[in-house]
Amino acid sequence: MAARAAALLAAILLVVLGAARRADAAIGVNWGTVSSHRAPPGVVVDLMRANRISKVKLFDADPGVLRALAGSGIQVMVGLTNGELSSVAGSQAAADTWVAQNVTRYVGRGGVDIRYIAVGNEPFLTSYQGQFQSYIIPAMTNIQQSLVKANLASYVKLVVPCNADAYESASVPSQGVFRTELTQIMTQLAAFLSSSGAPFVVNIYPFLSLYQNSDFPQDYAFFEGSTHPLVDGPNVYYNAFDGNFDTLVSALGKIGYGNLPIAIGEIGWPTEGAPSANLTAARAFNQGLINRITSNKGTPLRPGVPPADVYLFSLLDEEQKSILPGNFERHWGIFSFDGQAKYPLNLGLGNSVLKNAKEVPYLPSRWCVANPAQNLDGVSDHMKLACSMADCTTLYYGGSCYGIGEKGNVSYAFNSYYQQQKQDPKSCDFGGLGMITYLDPSMGECRFLVGVDDSKSSAVASCGSGCCGVFCGEHAPKKIGCSFSHGAGGGGPGGQQLSPQQAWPQVTVGCCTSQQHWQAETNREKAMS
Repeated sequence: MAARAAALLAAILLVVLGAARRADAAIGVNWGTVSSHRAPPGVVVDLMRANRISKVKLFDADPGVLRALAGSGIQVMVGLTNGELSSVAGSQAAADTWVAQNVTRYVGRGGVDIRYIAVGNEPFLTSYQGQFQSYIIPAMTNIQQSLVKANLASYVKLVVPCNADAYESASVPSQGVFRTELTQIMTQLAAFLSSSGAPFVVNIYPFLSLYQNSDFPQDYAFFEGSTHPLVDGPNVYYNAFDGNFDTLVSALGKIGYGNLPIAIGEIGWPTEGAPSANLTAARAFNQGLINRITSNKGTPLRPGVPPADVYLFSLLDEEQKSILPGNFERHWGIFSFDGQAKYPLNLGLGNSVLKNAKEVPYLPSRWCVANPAQNLDGVSDHMKLACSMADCTTLYYGGSCYGIGEKGNVSYAFNSYYQQQKQDPKSCDFGGLGMITYLDPSMGECRFLVGVDDSKSSAVASCGSGCCGVFCGEHAPKKIGCSFSHGAGGGGPGGQQLSPQQAWPQVTVGCCTSQQHWQAETNREKAMS
């Protein structure tokens, strides 16, 4: 099936040869929407425009988001989720319908400038055990045919965002190769991308290399130079990004596509949730990355040739993401959930610093805190309830609210749940232990949030399939559109240290249980280390 589809795809691409249009390289952003405090899409689009961000990568094709992007001039990558791959791969009619509903209806004069369709998201992850591999080429073939029918094939390109675990090296970048079981499909994919003028898209995360390996040189994760450079023959690597990038260049060269353009689909640094995740480190990494990309220095194997595009992960924090990989998963944004800049950053797009979102529709300025008149001896179960639904990750080690004391922990947990419940008075009861206050209880760097009134916009992203695009182990629930219900994992405020299996009760998340998600995410993290 895949071989016939590849041959048909090559024939289809002859229609668009010579008409390929390559967009100018630029710094873009990933816009994920796994949040219960979701700012209206129009506010987020205005935020991007104010910061002169001209490229955005989505993880699905949410109608509200796409409508808000209409007429903005922002170039868009929409996503066909992993959950939609099988139906589109198996049916031309399904592909035609998907393109009609998620692309054709939005493009045109004054519409959405859709430049790319991401066919799946990291579908070759080792932890998937080949689950999606056979769907990729057939799905691309059918989507390409649909674009030809819609007269969009010369403008909208297909890509497949890949995790860096698709390739490997025994020691140095020049020895980079694709995993043995991926050699054939990667050759087919590279041939397609080369013919259509689309880049190979890869997600690179030096932070995870540092987080997972205690022996990883910290300075090698950044861009200021390293005291532990990697020597590869005549080439010397002073940062993990260059080394990872050139490992991919080598892998592509070994299948005959060493000059294929490469775009970075995701890269970034979280601001809390781990010892190495903080504002200073996030600013240093992202600013160093931007400076390196905009300098056009390239890498040792591609001197003077920067990536085709770079999409920072992420635009906004997403406090409903799974924390199975770590608490940092909810804190990748360069902006907080409400579009407020976390640290000074020059994106190289014309503004020297980030500009904050305007006209954010906050809920009223009121908070839920622990009632000082009540004994808190029985508060443990209430905290577990609050933190199983709302975000309490900032209370843990490496978080901005770590160390605010027992009563502070209780108040923070209560308020997080209260705001998630849109300030429903009943949600601040907690058996009489909670009370509503109009005095901001924030302490120092620990911000007690006020939620966003998203009554006029959906609370989570749209779903493209019966399972909401969620599959066990799909990296970063940032990439899907379902909220999660789970227990608070690990140790932390008022809690004992628990293993992930103990800390995550058996609840259903999409079509998987939480422990299945934990195991799949664990497999994924091992694959990336």
